[in-house]
Parts: sequence; structure tokens; C-alpha cells
Amino acid sequence: MRIAIDHAETRAGLLFRRPLHEVRVTVHFTHEETQIIRQRDLGETVLLERWPADARAEDDPDWYALRVKHLVERKPDRFRCATPGDAKLYEAQLVDALHRLKAWLDVNAEPGGRKVIEI
Repeated sequence: MRIAIDHAETRAGLLFRRPLHEVRVTVHFTHEETQIIRQRDLGETVLLERWPADARAEDDPDWYALRVKHLVERKPDRFRCATPGDAKLYEAQLVDALHRLKAWLDVNAEPGGRKVIEI
């Protein structure tokens, strides 16, 4: 798994164009990791619950959740934060979630074998 994370400043709004800090992540999975995700049907698994800075209160929270299927598409996932500090905190949470995903994929790559334990 190869991860590319990029920070950029964007502007949002029609009249009052306020700056937002966007975190873009692109994940390139190996062929084996992609097969594990498909075989174990992990596409709908939520990696990170998140709420962007420009979201409205009436929006559905499930719309903004980061799912495995979003990363498998090889398109950049974009998330907007209000400040550069929020963007760095989000990046730390994102990296932690991706570490957990990688560990899960490694553990589930092969089924367990037979063990003999003597106590």
C-alpha cells in the first residue's frame, strides 16, 4: 500500500470566499490487498467518521464517512478543514486509520492453519 497525502488551500463560497484547507489522499493498493478487500467485502467498511468544515447541519453524516471503497477507486479523497491545524490533526487521524487497515489486511491475507499446543 502506497499513500500520498497533499495539503492545499482552497476558497469556498460565492460572496465571502473564505479559505479552507484541503487534505487530499490517494492510496495505491497492491493487487493482493485489492483482492483481499474484494473477497472479504470490505468496500462499505468505514475507516473514519468525519465532518468537513463546509458541511451544513442538515447533511447526512454517512455522506462524509471515509469508506474503503473510496480509496480503492484510486481517485484522490478530498476533505476540507477550517484551519491548517485542523488539517494536520485530520492527517494524523487518517494515517492512524490507514495503519489499522493495513494491519487488518495483513492479518486476513491467509486463513489460520492447524496448531498443536502442548500445555
